[in-house]
Amino acid sequence: MSAKTAYDASAITVLEGLEPVRVRPGMYIGSTGPSGLHHLIWEIVDNAVDEAMAGYCTQIDVTLLADGGVKVSDNGRGIPVDEHKSYKGKSAAEVVYTVLHAGGKFGGGGYKVSGGLHGVGASVVNALSTRLVLEVDRNDDHHEIEFKNGGAPQGKLTVTGPSPKGRTGTTCTFWPDPTIFEEIEFRAQTVTERLQIMAFLNKGLEIRFTDQRAGRENAPVIFKYTGGIVDFVRHLNQSKEALFKKVGSYSQIEETMEVDVAFQWNTGYYESIHSFANGISTTEGGMHEEGFRAALTTTVNKYARAHNLLKEKDENLKNEDIREGLTAIISVRLQDPQFEGQTKAKLGNPPMKSLVQKATNAKLLEWMEENPSEANQVVKKAMLAARARIASQSARDLTRRKSALDGAGLPGKLVDCSSREARESELFIVEGNSAGGSAKDARDPRTQAILPIRGKILNVERARVDKMLKNAEIQALIAAIGAGLGEEFDVSKIRYHKVILLADADVDGSHIRTLLLTFFFRQMRPLVEGGFVYCAQPPLYSTLVGKEKIYLKDDTAKAHYLGEHPDHKNDFQRLKGLGEMDFGELRDTTMDASKRSLLQVSVDQAALADEVCSVLMGDDVELRRRFIQQNAKDVRFLDI
Repeated sequence: MSAKTAYDASAITVLEGLEPVRVRPGMYIGSTGPSGLHHLIWEIVDNAVDEAMAGYCTQIDVTLLADGGVKVSDNGRGIPVDEHKSYKGKSAAEVVYTVLHAGGKFGGGGYKVSGGLHGVGASVVNALSTRLVLEVDRNDDHHEIEFKNGGAPQGKLTVTGPSPKGRTGTTCTFWPDPTIFEEIEFRAQTVTERLQIMAFLNKGLEIRFTDQRAGRENAPVIFKYTGGIVDFVRHLNQSKEALFKKVGSYSQIEETMEVDVAFQWNTGYYESIHSFANGISTTEGGMHEEGFRAALTTTVNKYARAHNLLKEKDENLKNEDIREGLTAIISVRLQDPQFEGQTKAKLGNPPMKSLVQKATNAKLLEWMEENPSEANQVVKKAMLAARARIASQSARDLTRRKSALDGAGLPGKLVDCSSREARESELFIVEGNSAGGSAKDARDPRTQAILPIRGKILNVERARVDKMLKNAEIQALIAAIGAGLGEEFDVSKIRYHKVILLADADVDGSHIRTLLLTFFFRQMRPLVEGGFVYCAQPPLYSTLVGKEKIYLKDDTAKAHYLGEHPDHKNDFQRLKGLGEMDFGELRDTTMDASKRSLLQVSVDQAALADEVCSVLMGDDVELRRRFIQQNAKDVRFLDI
């Protein structure tokens, strides 16, 4: 054993200034991956949006610069530039960007409500950048200060000339530190989706996005919505069939809190409820969501009883029945929001639950009374959902009784592996019997199982659970994985720790893969979130180089290869079907892929998440953003 070390005052390290942020960036931005990188933009944009919520800003410009930097500019009041009384010789603007927990949102009268904590976010962005330039237009003067290498000011805030045409506002330009982040390339789609949401949440605010990076240059994309969250709901439902044309809404203000809710049901089977606090997306919900959900159930049941749609002998509708097909936005504003963590995923203010619940009980019931046709459609849809729920439970019970554990055998022609250790076992899901035959010959029979499925499985996004459970291919998947379904799914009981989707390298194969991922995401979500779902991409082409056969994933890879090898003479063999590949080719390219290249190329992971989103969520921008942010890292793409 090593010698004991003294534990005294010399062992205590004090981190000064912004050093704690650089030492533990995850505490402030969640991670150093893509979500943390984009969080830098959100922090600065949130500060600009706070100016809009305060009534002083009408336009925000966000630009991805050609050299990798980001510029965020607003036409608000501009950060104060006078000397801060507690920091002699330093301007308030410098303090905001160099001192944690310094800002205008801690009760000093700068803001009534705010999302960002103007100072925490700004100083964190500064700490995690190699360079940051702050420009402030205020009092007819243009002020500038530059910071480098993790937030060190390069001189004082100075006046460099007059403000252009009497402009006021703040411009922050920063370059993320590549030694902190896993990658420093921003995704334009991720940025535009977030900016569009901010425009929806702030009625009349104009947000402009420009990408100046080489090969991606674009004219400004402008987001501005006069209907606010009503437009947001209409936008989210545009790819779905609305149950009725109207988008309902209500609001209520009480002292230092206010709530706005917009809602509309569609004919689908999944709810889409999004909550925001002071413009910040609370992806994990919180008190405002709890208040809405509780009051929604109470109010709809109350209306159904009062209008004799539910008889005395009928049970009350459950919350999941009522929320089936519901799209809703809950946007609240309040002083001193209590978020869980700097990334603000959950709101914890108990008074907000009471306000939302009270507003929903009164205003939603009022809306239903004033719109009886729409209200009756909502109740009837919920009653159908209740009947389907009961049928689904019966179907689940039947599926459970017919499971492999009960000795009834597995449908779907499962060729199991000999190992009974889940941690080393892999299940390859392949398309058709011919592909199953090739995969069976290519596999390692000790650890690799093969489950052929027939064509495209049922799209579970458009079918109720009771219908889904009657599908033979889905029954095979449930039985093979062996951990149940839906809310009863128990990830500790899965029979394989790698469920690998091995579909053809053509359009149909891509569709099959997406349908399978949709099923797993909706009915076995812990399997996805736990990182147990993989996609093996078989190559589309092979060619000979001397005596060695090489494989190319797709047309892009083929073009790239020819660009690097213009003198290549051999033909390219197209291998679009797994059934067309002999077992040697299959083994060389995909069957051992799970051991060779699990975590390659995050771009492919994001592309895969986009593919799933196209079926799961359509144009539901907030759900797409949330899925990509939270789950792209868990759906592993095997880049062959």
